[in-house]
Amino acid sequence: MNRQERPRIGFLGLMTDGYEPIFPGITARQEVYAREIVATVQDSVELVFPGAARNRGEIEARVAAFNAQGLDGILIVLLAYSQGAWLLRALQDNRLPIALAVVQPDQKVERDWVELDLTVNQGIHGAQDNANMIRRMGFPCQYFAGNRHEARFQAFVEDFGRASRTRRKLRELRIAMFGRMPGMNDILTDDMAFFAKIGPEFVHQDLGSVVQAMASVTDAELEASMVRDRETFEMDPKLSRESHAEATRIYLGFKKHLVDNGFGAFTAHFDHFGADGRFLQLPLMGASHLMAEGYGYAAEGDAVCAAMVYAAHQLGQGGGNFTEMYTMDFTLGAIIFCHAGEGNWATCRTDMKPRLIDRYLGEGGLANPPTPIFTPQHGVATLVSMVSLPGGSFRLVLARGDILPKTDMTRCEMPYIFWKPRSGIEACVEAWIAQGGTHHEVISLGDVSARWKMLCTMWGIECVEV
Repeated sequence: MNRQERPRIGFLGLMTDGYEPIFPGITARQEVYAREIVATVQDSVELVFPGAARNRGEIEARVAAFNAQGLDGILIVLLAYSQGAWLLRALQDNRLPIALAVVQPDQKVERDWVELDLTVNQGIHGAQDNANMIRRMGFPCQYFAGNRHEARFQAFVEDFGRASRTRRKLRELRIAMFGRMPGMNDILTDDMAFFAKIGPEFVHQDLGSVVQAMASVTDAELEASMVRDRETFEMDPKLSRESHAEATRIYLGFKKHLVDNGFGAFTAHFDHFGADGRFLQLPLMGASHLMAEGYGYAAEGDAVCAAMVYAAHQLGQGGGNFTEMYTMDFTLGAIIFCHAGEGNWATCRTDMKPRLIDRYLGEGGLANPPTPIFTPQHGVATLVSMVSLPGGSFRLVLARGDILPKTDMTRCEMPYIFWKPRSGIEACVEAWIAQGGTHHEVISLGDVSARWKMLCTMWGIECVEV
């Protein structure tokens, strides 16, 4: 799965056509400036700029075209003054996220400026008019003001682009559900409300379809995947070829089913595998491989968390991990995270190889499942949880912290993470549970909090940082 393709954002450059008779050539001049902005961010975001929009008709035509082209969002920049009311109808018919950036061609007011210089640098007052309309009419929008040559502007455009693209990808996402754990409260949600507001569709499946896909796996496909594992992982000498091959067949069977049916994420309740009678192992390695390839995943039928893992992959900076909080370590001021054995090994710290071990697991009552063991790259990491609220509402609980370079647990047969919240473990855990944060979480490498917050604005839900 390609989760790192550049977002495509429409560049809506606004100015009134009344300037051209007064300052001949001003439109062409400001379009050159707009293309400089396009070039500034081209490594991370593709800005589609069809030319300046100089009146209501051109604004509405540009916005309609951006929607028709299936772009991810719209960045509004005032190339000079433009009446705010002219943007209203365009935004009423718009389906894409919007951002408004207050930037200008020149970063310093010179002593010898004439009226033309002031006119081409007066985007700020046009932005005020347009932003006032956007606020009054209730259109969700991201805002920026600053120097277009600084990294902060490039980061804003990239954050907006990533959030917008993630929103679009979630609206296209179909999640395969192989059962739900009975009695587990915080994985329950209003499926239709989630579909309407956040985007993904939940599609209930049975394991027979995966068994059929497993039967179609060829010997060549099996061997190629096992060779990749032996190159990628430090292999446990106790792990037999037969056990590794069975885990590989399950992984490839799941992947074939997901690909053939257009699923970008899945979730499964472990008890179903033992009850089914046709599986020899739980799919811990398969879930880990698929997360490493960009698929969303969560255990126990938690489709909401699977969607958030998928979103974390899309937001970038290294991808996401499905995990759970286990224990507070007051000496380190950290929390240890782990789960049964699934983890996105593509996030493994760069100075160590992940291991693939033969591992006893009583859960499910099946044979030992080959399990990837690793710790993610240490450094800044963002933790999130999507909370279902009464009345079909949602809340994202978010915390920032740091993954510690601690990899010395000698008997832990699960991927694990020591994460130190910036707010302190007591304050973080207290606020997490007070806000209804769930016991399944997503942890992402890097500080992607701005992107999550933008997504929440686009969805129209609250984001609470703890």
